[in-house]
Amino acid sequence: MGDLFAEKAEDWDKRDRVKALSRDIGAAILAHVDLHEGMEVMDFGAGTGLITSQLAPWVERIVAVDTSESMLEQLMAKPELAGKVKPVCRDITAQPIDECFDLIVSAMALHHVPDTRLLLQRFAEHAKPGGLLALADLDEEDGTFHPADAEGVFHHGFRRARLAELLEEAGFDDVRFTTAHTVRGDAGGYPVFLVTARRV
Repeated sequence: MGDLFAEKAEDWDKRDRVKALSRDIGAAILAHVDLHEGMEVMDFGAGTGLITSQLAPWVERIVAVDTSESMLEQLMAKPELAGKVKPVCRDITAQPIDECFDLIVSAMALHHVPDTRLLLQRFAEHAKPGGLLALADLDEEDGTFHPADAEGVFHHGFRRARLAELLEEAGFDDVRFTTAHTVRGDAGGYPVFLVTARRV
């Protein structure tokens, strides 16, 4: 698969909708996850680092994972992340990282991955025992959130109850949902959840 975000990367951080969404997801993670200075974190679908930048001051290090090299280039150009963040450009469902983490976060990336069950299994494999998970994505929607011709969109959001089942199946417990943000669009509002869970 090519870099679907190559043309978007340069001005991604300037988009009002992206900024508002990332700000509120980051705030929700900070409110619902106990971060500490020794914590090692994976940011899955890290993009240009809008979530990474909010977490970096509070943790030891972050591995920023994305399949878009152009987005990761924007992330690594941010001076405040130098020495704190390691970029990894790969699909971890096909090529896992030989490392485990205290916390795995992801913002608006799940709907870009075809096999949700496999991805959650990979998260479990990459989480230390007792490690935490914090995932933000769309509640199930009618398909109008993305343009009809958008590439790389495999899910029109998620039903919370079904996602909870998949998380528990993958080896997580203490699954909790909150609404982190609502994206306003021409067709109405699109709620975005944050789900937290703990690796058994």
